Amino acid sequence: MLKWNLGVIGAGNMATSIIEGILKKEVISPENIYVYDIDSNKLSTITNKTGVIPVESNIDLVRNCKVLIIAVKPHVYDSLLNEISNQITHEHLLISIAAGISTDYIKKKIDNKCKIVRVMPNTPALVGEGMTAICINQEIDNDQKEIVNLIFSSLGRVEEVEEYLIDAVTAISGSSPAYIYVLIEALADGGVLMGLPRDQAYRMAAQSVLGAAKMVLELEQHPGILKDMVCSPGGTTIEAIYTLEKNSFRGSIIEAVRNCALKAEEISNKDNKK
Repeated sequence: MLKWNLGVIGAGNMATSIIEGILKKEVISPENIYVYDIDSNKLSTITNKTGVIPVESNIDLVRNCKVLIIAVKPHVYDSLLNEISNQITHEHLLISIAAGISTDYIKKKIDNKCKIVRVMPNTPALVGEGMTAICINQEIDNDQKEIVNLIFSSLGRVEEVEEYLIDAVTAISGSSPAYIYVLIEALADGGVLMGLPRDQAYRMAAQSVLGAAKMVLELEQHPGILKDMVCSPGGTTIEAIYTLEKNSFRGSIIEAVRNCALKAEEISNKDNKK
């Protein structure tokens, strides 16, 4: 268990999932985690739930902690960084989880005073099955890299990527849970159409998606091979696959990922020009 202090700016869903993951994996003890949120109700909820230490301002947080996770909405970054910039030193490590906020933007706002790591988690971190991409630049030393990996591996899986690929990451893991929810809902609707009770159809669809994903990760076989294992000649599954292909299922997914990445790039360029 690490003994240094971690500060978390923000107490929303993602901040809560990060803190709960850290505590569950015993990476840091609750008395070494400090939190601030402008919303006192959120702050009270997270401290009562997890036992972490609340503080009265972002300034207090920066003074108490050398490792800081910024878990606020992108539109808050400008005012937040202006507020804490004078308190930041070269000893701090900032971890940003905001979409559309580049490392260079943060450096500029804080006069390049400390090291910065940009990460992109996703909402399944709430149940310990997150996918987090980490952008490690050349300024980050091995100890700091280990700290970031320890924190976010407590939420699920971690992959290291170059920051220029972060918009693609947004499309394939940051936003993709929403695509999967649509798929689960559509599968369940099909089951209801064919007579299944809705609650049962949702459970069966969701578990099937979970199981299929686990097979890809644990068997480490190409998804096409796993698909072929289910498709008997002239059978029911290949009939369903034919229907999906005929209706551009694969192409629609690829186009959705592409358009999502392009939108993320557009937002990023707009935000970083501020």
